[in-house]
Amino acid sequence: MLDTKLDNMTNEDLLSTLSKRHANHTPRRFRRPGLREAAVLVALSCKDGVPSVLLTRRTTEMPTHKGEVAFPGGKCEQYDRHYTATALREAHEEVGLEPSLVSVVGELDQVISKFGFLVTPVLAVVPPDLEYVPDPRELDSIFSVPLSFFMGEPHEFFERDGITMPTWRYQHYRIWGLTAYMIGELMNRYFDADIPIGRIAAASRDHSDE
Repeated sequence: MLDTKLDNMTNEDLLSTLSKRHANHTPRRFRRPGLREAAVLVALSCKDGVPSVLLTRRTTEMPTHKGEVAFPGGKCEQYDRHYTATALREAHEEVGLEPSLVSVVGELDQVISKFGFLVTPVLAVVPPDLEYVPDPRELDSIFSVPLSFFMGEPHEFFERDGITMPTWRYQHYRIWGLTAYMIGELMNRYFDADIPIGRIAAASRDHSDE
């Protein structure tokens, strides 16, 4: 088994670990021609030996997912050559991340949002200590969360269509819904976590609408 400890890592260690795991994974794909398509960038980095994930919070003026925590990303445009192109373009537009600084690992499992989007997460490693600039029309916050935080028990769960989704509370942020589900899948597959997703969990439940 690969060593997936979450301390004393460099960006090179992180990229190597993720690449080896990804090489043995065939991402889940859905055939849903009626759905609109989108992609998000799951950007990880190591600072002082601690790997973390980049997240944003959308403004309350956004048409969907108002005020929610999300990965940088958005809908696919006709001129995007592939999902990775969409994720990189959107990350550049939303947080000012230069595509040339991104080491792409590959696409993760697709998910479907309640708003009718087929979402493809794109896993990548970025340098630590980058200065991000939020697009004020879309975001009110940019922050990072240590991956070790997600190794702990989620603070609560809710269910949608029989699928269990975790919720974490980090500082004053609530990380839930599709973003939390993608984080759970990432942690389980790439870092040997055991987060109960996609099944009924014996835990407290939040029945709020996503």
